Amino acid sequence: MSKSPFKLATPYKPAGDQPMAISGLIDGLKHGLNRQTLLGVTGSGKTFTVANIIADYGKPTLVIAHNKTLAAQLAQEYREFFPNNAVHYFVSYYDYYQPEAYIPSSDTYIEKEAMINEEIERLRHASTQALLTRKDVIIVASVSCIYGLGSPDEYVKVNLKLSIGMEISRAELIRKLINIHFVRTNADLKSGNFRAVGNTIEIMPVNEKTIFRMEYDGPAISNITELDPVSRSVRAVHKDIFIFPAKHFISSDEQSKNAITTIKAELEARLKALEKSGKLLEAERLKRRVRYDLAMIREIGYTNGIENYSRHFSGKMPGEPPDSLLAYFPHRQATTAELRAGSKAIIPDFLTIVDESHVTIPQLNGMYAGDASRKDTLVEHGFRLPSAKDNRPLKFAEFLERIGPMIYTSATPGKYEAETAEKVVEQVIRPTGLIDPEVEIRPIQENTNTSHPMTANYKGQIFDFIEEAEKTIKKGDRVLATTLTKKMAEDLTEYLKEKKIKANYLHSDVKTIERINILTDFRKGKYDILVGVNLLREGLDLPEVSLIGILDADKEGFLRSETALIQTIGRAARNAAGRVILYADNITGSIDRAIKETDRRRAIQVAYNTKHGITPQTIIKKIHDITDQLRTDHEKAVNEMVKIDETLARTDPKRLMEMKEEQMADAVKALDFETAALIRDELFKLQEKFLKRS
Repeated sequence: MSKSPFKLATPYKPAGDQPMAISGLIDGLKHGLNRQTLLGVTGSGKTFTVANIIADYGKPTLVIAHNKTLAAQLAQEYREFFPNNAVHYFVSYYDYYQPEAYIPSSDTYIEKEAMINEEIERLRHASTQALLTRKDVIIVASVSCIYGLGSPDEYVKVNLKLSIGMEISRAELIRKLINIHFVRTNADLKSGNFRAVGNTIEIMPVNEKTIFRMEYDGPAISNITELDPVSRSVRAVHKDIFIFPAKHFISSDEQSKNAITTIKAELEARLKALEKSGKLLEAERLKRRVRYDLAMIREIGYTNGIENYSRHFSGKMPGEPPDSLLAYFPHRQATTAELRAGSKAIIPDFLTIVDESHVTIPQLNGMYAGDASRKDTLVEHGFRLPSAKDNRPLKFAEFLERIGPMIYTSATPGKYEAETAEKVVEQVIRPTGLIDPEVEIRPIQENTNTSHPMTANYKGQIFDFIEEAEKTIKKGDRVLATTLTKKMAEDLTEYLKEKKIKANYLHSDVKTIERINILTDFRKGKYDILVGVNLLREGLDLPEVSLIGILDADKEGFLRSETALIQTIGRAARNAAGRVILYADNITGSIDRAIKETDRRRAIQVAYNTKHGITPQTIIKKIHDITDQLRTDHEKAVNEMVKIDETLARTDPKRLMEMKEEQMADAVKALDFETAALIRDELFKLQEKFLKRS
């Protein structure tokens, strides 16, 4: 294997089970295993293990997470591990998205509504351009990576290489920029815009916040300078640059003409089918819509909902899967031996890591069906042509065909991982020596039967939990409680407050920034008890917690499954005194399996600690991660508002707002979206204050 382009930068050395896990998985990759599982318990350093594997394997890597927040956290971690390599973040660019839909029962048509986040769109372009120009690339993505993205061949084909001395007239360069979806402006430049003044053309590409200035001397480019978009200071001087398209969906003039022809043909065929079925209303509705869209495409090259015609523009056959981010990753020719073994001629040549696979795999598996159901209804009732169904996410089988070796990582791998993994590597021993918490079962119901000394005058799960929580709080530790519903979480929180206990709740109705603030305040001691539903599972790192109460633990279901129980129990594994109380009147299969697995892991770690003379110590983690950074940046933002130089605000408010835009862009670049949101809100206030004044 050739030398890896990835350079892992960290002072830490693999410890505990990490060396065994790293060597085991690397050995599997070298022997051609396509599906492996890293069963890593909470706090065992799975991300660090994977970083070592990436550094050794040396090929571009796709890391898939099940939500944007977790993906951002992982991207930050990988950037710290690989500061000199290309680590990018690829998620859906919608701040808000309401898909087009039709509800036949109430005859309600819902128009598509969307708000695109320009900064995340920039990061998406940075991801694809890195894949097409570098080999040392890690893309951390959400499941949006399986949605249609446009052909990488067309994307590459139309990119512009501009060099000093290149003879390309100013007018021709302007035409080429417009053809790849750049927008001409006379105002300030933003991503995907260009400006032509005198003998210069300035371009802001879509993948980064910078300006490329082309100067002309006659018919040729004489200078290429890179400028800071705010200060206009010179960042660099280039001999040549590449300008990629401003959109991922690119079609040539010939493709557009063919698309119009094939859309017309499909419309005629569909109208005949609807009329033959007696669906005259649906036929008239479809005819009006498609003809209007065709007129818009013919005149301006675009129409709202043009993605529903993507199959016609791409030239793909009906039912053929769309191109996605996976198509931008490298592929290689199969060897003779691989072809004899039944392999395809072209093989994906990258590594895929599925983080928290017990959640992410079901998401990947379920995306197609949900989208297809909505599209079927739209097509049936004449809102869309049947080809609209080809604008879709990949089916799970199509996803599997488009990836190479894959490693699942989870503390609780699911059934699919168990059935498909060719090798399972356990990472149970934590470098810290911390042990999985002790688990105790107590009844839910009140019991006043004095013949049972263990539960005599037992007042039930709520009162018992409060009594145990108060003991824990007196020691200076924190407590988590999990309930089955949001209403139960809110009611329990109110009851705890009545008991003069500092408590708050956390569930999906709590806004992201408020949720982060609550977690920060909880770690700092403003709250002693945090009550939640299923948000107290994957990815929550709270070393101050030494007690978790799982209420109604015997209510078998999603929130009380074996996986959910093990994940929740794991939240107490960061504290040496960690313990968990399951409140249950019946020992369900999930409870039994979860306790047995926890005891098994405890035994392995205890034996390791005894052998190596390790005394477990609670993790001491400074409260200075994203939550603290949010608070600090918020305070700075408020202070800056107070200290605004009124002279500058009056004389050049535009300059002040440009500075805020740059700060916001820097926050997004660092994947600190909470800080970016605060600066954005501040910018809105400045615009409202000063633009109205002008």
